[in-house]
Amino acid sequence: MIAAAILFAIAALGGVIMALIRFSGRDYPPVILALIHGVFAAAGIVTLLVAALAPGVALSIRIALVLFVGAAIGGFSLVYYHAKGRPLPISYIVIHGLVAVIAFVILLVGIMSRA
Repeated sequence: MIAAAILFAIAALGGVIMALIRFSGRDYPPVILALIHGVFAAAGIVTLLVAALAPGVALSIRIALVLFVGAAIGGFSLVYYHAKGRPLPISYIVIHGLVAVIAFVILLVGIMSRA
């Protein structure tokens, strides 16, 4: 679960950079940055999925996983806009980020409660 948290933290850093790029007025961030963000987030989801399937895992870990999957679905909707060359909707970015942050906090709480 710690490995998943590290992967999500790296993805979050990329997400913050991309959000700042969009909030600064650019229509969308560089494709390579979006790809790196997505790869780290996907790796985090797979890593967390493996951990969440283990017996005795706290419910909070599984809730975090579901929320991260929801954030990923939102991320895919942003890819659609990017692929069409349309400006990324700021409201989608904010919701995507908020869901991911809530999932990350729940994940951290689950990890800490285990220690």
